[in-house]
Amino acid sequence: MVYDLAMLKAFYTLYEGKIERIRTILQRPLTLAEKILYAHLYDEKNVKDYKRGEDYVNFRPDRVAMQDATAQMALLQFMNAGRDEVAVPSTVHCDHLIQAYKGAKEDIATATKTNEEVYNFLRDVSSRYGIGFWQPGAGIIHQVVLENYAFPGGMMVGTDSHTPNAGGLGMVAIGVGGADAVDVMTGMEWELKMPRLIGVRLTGKLNGWAAPKDVILKLAGILTVKGGTNAIIEYFGPGTASLSATGKATICNMGAEVGATTSLFPYDERMAAYLKATGRVEVADMATAVAEGLRADDEVVANPEKYYDRIIDIDLSTLEPYINGPFTPDAATPVSEFAEKVLKNGYPRKMEVGLIGSCTNSSYQDLSRAVSLAHQVTEKRLYAAAPLIVNPGSERIRATAERDGMIDAFEKIGATIMANACGPCIGQWKRVTDDPTRKNSIVTSFNRNFAKRADGNPNTYAFVASPELTMALTIAGDLCFNPLKDTLLNADGEQVKLSEPTGEELPPEGFTAGSEGYIAPSHAKTDIAVAPQSQRLQLLAPFPAWDGEDLLNMPLLIKTQGKCTTDHISMAGPWLRFRGHLENISDNMLMGAVNAFNGETNKVWNRSTNTYGTVSGTAKLYKSEGIPSIVVAEENYGEGSSREHAAMEPRFLNVRVILAKSFARIHETNLKKQGMLALTFTDKADYDKIREHDLLSVVGLKDFAPGRNLKVVLHHEDGSKESFEVQHTYNEQQIGWFRAGSALNAR
Repeated sequence: MVYDLAMLKAFYTLYEGKIERIRTILQRPLTLAEKILYAHLYDEKNVKDYKRGEDYVNFRPDRVAMQDATAQMALLQFMNAGRDEVAVPSTVHCDHLIQAYKGAKEDIATATKTNEEVYNFLRDVSSRYGIGFWQPGAGIIHQVVLENYAFPGGMMVGTDSHTPNAGGLGMVAIGVGGADAVDVMTGMEWELKMPRLIGVRLTGKLNGWAAPKDVILKLAGILTVKGGTNAIIEYFGPGTASLSATGKATICNMGAEVGATTSLFPYDERMAAYLKATGRVEVADMATAVAEGLRADDEVVANPEKYYDRIIDIDLSTLEPYINGPFTPDAATPVSEFAEKVLKNGYPRKMEVGLIGSCTNSSYQDLSRAVSLAHQVTEKRLYAAAPLIVNPGSERIRATAERDGMIDAFEKIGATIMANACGPCIGQWKRVTDDPTRKNSIVTSFNRNFAKRADGNPNTYAFVASPELTMALTIAGDLCFNPLKDTLLNADGEQVKLSEPTGEELPPEGFTAGSEGYIAPSHAKTDIAVAPQSQRLQLLAPFPAWDGEDLLNMPLLIKTQGKCTTDHISMAGPWLRFRGHLENISDNMLMGAVNAFNGETNKVWNRSTNTYGTVSGTAKLYKSEGIPSIVVAEENYGEGSSREHAAMEPRFLNVRVILAKSFARIHETNLKKQGMLALTFTDKADYDKIREHDLLSVVGLKDFAPGRNLKVVLHHEDGSKESFEVQHTYNEQQIGWFRAGSALNAR
């Protein structure tokens, strides 16, 4: 089935003409990212050569996708927007609230009962406002989008940081907060800083144990977790055609781990084959008819250094499998060097659980290559030394894998098949261990491995690898095992070597649908009720507008040390149940952040009580006393998920300013949307001047203007003062959001 066919026909009918007009105005060849971005300008008449990394530009995306955890806050905000229907095709996907524990059947039943109030709310709001609704068990948002909605040349925003997965089908797909999604759903312009362009030239062809996942694992090591900030990663070169559409999607998906705005590949026959296999022959035909416009111009490919801000070369033929981690996805190590790293750093060598799935690696090809290794366990009289957990990406994948014998093969070696949902990848894993204080290692085919992310245990060392390598290490149970050269002892006492993984790009007999679980909107204009006593949902009240004065004598709430991701600011796991209730979820604010003054988490100085307290409890007390507060942080603050709760919680608790050395893109935007001040040190050394008992003032707000620095004054406990300038990236519209109290207030 092709959803939104009329929109797609209109898009492709106009696309070539738009590209020709843009090229004529700019008078230069275009990269693929530029073609798609300029073709989606909100005002088509306003075509000019925007400065990358500097100019803010308004766009008109084609669609919106939301997962159930973030959709709650997005839809609560949309309900205040005064519209009867969404302006663009939009969908909600129930994939985040299902906890992995016993297995798919039991876990979905438990989730359906536990989250009944939230699921009913999302279903009813979706039906009321014209939004497609995918029920629990239908699949992970990004896999379902790839199978049903992503299209070459399109532009989409999604309330999840891994929305760029759709770049595997040549789509500019960008992760955003709920307020940004509301802009698009209401038909307003959506603002984005024109991204820089990182060109990654792929040559050669993958072979042996190397997988598409290894491309992005290697690239993460090159770029680090913030090297792609405010940039689009555009892949080009002959090597792109050798990768399947789902392999391309894997690479684009994990571009979020280097901070990239999005990633994308040029249109080719592999994408066309995938579109046809997933029932979208018409889309493949329309895209093929405008194929020239769905890849970078020939001059760009021939002389990329003229058109990209940075060029990175990767030879697929020589690419080695990688294992990244622990605790950060950019700690990249080729498998040939990994055993030495394990021993040198004292990582727990025993591999205790292998996990295959997630939005990053749960396609048919991923499962088929992993299952080729599972078959070898029986054939070579081996056994799986570690437990295996598998999360299929969608009901279509699960049903097809079951028909083709994959599920049975996994179960024969002891695997537990979990729901078609995110599960352990986002902390929704009820893991039972003998001793949670014992250091232990797990290997996953996921995208993130921050401390405590998968199972809530700070003693779990999580490593990220391809499904094939994850499967091999699960069989071996040993982090030091290198399947490219090492052997295993089988039941007959023989040393045997695992053969290279093999698999099918697409199912030879085609996909089977299974119970897809899609509910089309009825558009019935029914009222949406939220019980005042609900602990899961809470209607939103507008944040107060700026009072026109400088922010004076704010107590320092916390000065964070080291990595402070959205997981640190607003944990997932058991807190996901409160994603629709701002007051309740605010109890987890910054509880995972490390206090620079004592090295502890969730323990900060409370000047009102003259004692230490929790971060949220201290902020609540200040708020009750009418006192605003400030948070100070280090580099890439807000790295990770798109969850806007990490911005809304401090706003709700009267934190007015986040002062950091640098911000992750999505989080900085989320702070601005909620009327917060997101400021950065002009001199990063000024971070060291801030003391635990300081009062901080931000002055110059009456003259708040683009490009004009503000000043921070430190009032030390001993009566002395220090001051320094701070920078910001606000434009006039964003300053308007601050003055109004939030972007929604400024409508």
